[in-house]
Amino acid sequence: MKTAQQLDSWKRPENPAFPLSIRVILHIGFLLTGVVTVLLGPVLPALSAKWSLPDARAGLLFTAQFIGATMGVALSARIPGRGFLGSLLAGYVAMALGIATLGVGEWQVGFAAVLCFGLGLGMVIPPTNLWVAEANPERRAAAVSVINLVWGIGAVACGPLVSVIAARAGLGVFLWTLAGAIGLLTVAIAAIARRVDRQPAKNPEQVATQPCVARRKQLAVVLGALFFLYVGTENSFGGWAAAYAKRVSHAPEAIWVLAPSFFWAALLLGRTAAPLVLRRISENGLLFIGLALAGVGDLILLFAGNMRALAVGNGLAGLGCAAIYPILIAWLSHGFGARARRTGTVMFSLANLGGATLPWTVGVISSRVGSLAAGLAIPLVSIVLMLALVVSGRGLFPSNPRVAR
Repeated sequence: MKTAQQLDSWKRPENPAFPLSIRVILHIGFLLTGVVTVLLGPVLPALSAKWSLPDARAGLLFTAQFIGATMGVALSARIPGRGFLGSLLAGYVAMALGIATLGVGEWQVGFAAVLCFGLGLGMVIPPTNLWVAEANPERRAAAVSVINLVWGIGAVACGPLVSVIAARAGLGVFLWTLAGAIGLLTVAIAAIARRVDRQPAKNPEQVATQPCVARRKQLAVVLGALFFLYVGTENSFGGWAAAYAKRVSHAPEAIWVLAPSFFWAALLLGRTAAPLVLRRISENGLLFIGLALAGVGDLILLFAGNMRALAVGNGLAGLGCAAIYPILIAWLSHGFGARARRTGTVMFSLANLGGATLPWTVGVISSRVGSLAAGLAIPLVSIVLMLALVVSGRGLFPSNPRVAR
């Protein structure tokens, strides 16, 4: 069931800068973006087998995705268009091209394809999150949680879709179908862009609530580190889940390919509950609880020996990660106000750098030690560092959950 806050986002009077048509497009787009973001996890074993890739080289595919995403973030602010729509249009085109060419030719072509759809992700994810946060100044975290909930639905669906469609029609058919759906979305965005004159207006409250320069610099440092560590941690869990399940459980392919879905399904459940939980506890409190759950989940994964333990570990990790990203977006929007777009370029670039670095580091450690479990200790170290950062920067973040919700 949808919460009252979720339903309210669709009942508000029409905003000329953020009409219903835009909200529908953003949510459909984020559904597809969720599928694309986690795609490497379910298809990595098949691609590794096709190209005979060791873990260290397979991990470079994650690096390619997030290098591309970092480039996309940098380009998004410079693409001409009406508000955020120019960046979204270019991003979905790049995404469709990359997906359509993934798996064609040798691994070098695949690397370029991943780089291309990563570029698209970088031009789509930050503008979408910031647009939603700007358009909902009184309920930022809840609004961002809702659209990332839709993203989570796509992420959860990715594994089963790959398992069913690829098994029956081949991986290529699945990839071309996904690319075609994204192509249709770009047509809809192009049509809507003609009717939207400008991006959301600046809210005076956003400027008024900005902290002083010194505090803003401290907040930027802490938030930058949190974005880097969180995205790297999330993608280490989701990206290596299938490969780890294949080695640990010895289950049939139809079973282990679904391992990432345990993580993404729990993340989806957590984001569904987040708006309600935020009515009772602060963002700081929810962040602490989430990091603790993710840490416990990682510990279970390190000692897992069957699919049941893997499901529990991935589930706890996903549940713990659920609210972290929306809260970081809300803190970014609240702390920097009208400057959030400019500062967000740096934050999202750091996030993508984390996504490029940490999953690759997992693969490198796995190859050198001969154990993927050893590599998956990296997310646990990252979680501990995030906890330390939240404690050290507690005074920088909104203390009243209603301020950023």
